[in-house]
Amino acid sequence: MLDALVIAPHPDDAELGMGGTISLMLRAGMSVGILDLTDGEPTPRGSIDIRARETAAASAALGVTWRENLGLPNRRLRATLAARGRLAGVIRMARPRWLFAPHWIDAHPDHVAATRLVEAARFWAKLTKCELPGEPWHPERVYHYGCVHLKAVRQPSFVVDISATWDSKCRSLDCYASQFPPRGDGLGTLDRVAAADAWWGSMIGTRHGEPFWSREPVALKNFASLF
Repeated sequence: MLDALVIAPHPDDAELGMGGTISLMLRAGMSVGILDLTDGEPTPRGSIDIRARETAAASAALGVTWRENLGLPNRRLRATLAARGRLAGVIRMARPRWLFAPHWIDAHPDHVAATRLVEAARFWAKLTKCELPGEPWHPERVYHYGCVHLKAVRQPSFVVDISATWDSKCRSLDCYASQFPPRGDGLGTLDRVAAADAWWGSMIGTRHGEPFWSREPVALKNFASLF
């Protein structure tokens, strides 16, 4: 049983959006898994083998030991009934308390489709009298992380202080050399991620932060973790 299952459209999306939070949860003794929906290929400098090696290295950099790939088609990701059933089956087997998915507004069609798929599969995972593997399971919450294609930034539900684990996030992103090559001029993807993490951190009085959104109320038992 996982505490959290981070569902990513492509390898590197989990690290980009919430790599610091993943590392933070793992350091706190929580069990965290990542499910990549596609292999992310084709890309200009990548291949299936290259991406697999990069993903394994990035997982090791974060300390993630549970990571799987659903094998859905990159660039053509759709929230089909077949894909919903496959994802619901993984949810029933992994039994996570929380699901993490991309923000529902995004310029990348795969990201939008991924979130629709996650929300539908969450519902299906609790069904009885069905052909899905495992026992019925319903994750308590779905939280949404930001992706690099997200331009319409809305007020987040909360921001996680990742100052202590930001270096781990950076090391995991450095593993994706085929996706983030050095740029001589202008801001590259990693430059923009670093700037965003610093800005969100400044909004909560820390060096680095990662924003999250929830369409459902966020429950608190006490105020001990608020600052």
